[in-house]
Amino acid sequence: MKYPIYYGLEKAGLPLILTTENPKNLCFLIDTGSTNDVIFDFVYQHFKDYFTPTLDSQNIMGIDGSLKPTIIVNADLQFDDLKYEAPFVVLEANDAIIQVQAETGIQIHGVLGIPFLMENKCLIDFDNLIIKNSVT
Repeated sequence: MKYPIYYGLEKAGLPLILTTENPKNLCFLIDTGSTNDVIFDFVYQHFKDYFTPTLDSQNIMGIDGSLKPTIIVNADLQFDDLKYEAPFVVLEANDAIIQVQAETGIQIHGVLGIPFLMENKCLIDFDNLIIKNSVT
């Protein structure tokens, strides 16, 4: 996988990638400091058929720095030729997402963190503004 991040960096100053299949065009922030993959609550509520709830839950630090209770769901997402199956925490962060959208015009649907990057052996190439598998 070689996925360009220049558009998100140019428009919002953020490394963003989009899903290419089911559901299509979900926008994810690549966050090298996030210990979880996150899907935001409003997305989960709208696309419940694409997620499989688990019986697991945990508390995570939200965008505002406070601990938030979350449920965990499994998701199968596709980014170009990369299929990613993983657990995601469902986080309510509407105020922060609305603020990002107001400032950038881009709606973010979730966060791909360290689990995504490690599972897929991803490297962020800031010279060429791409995310790539270390094997490609």
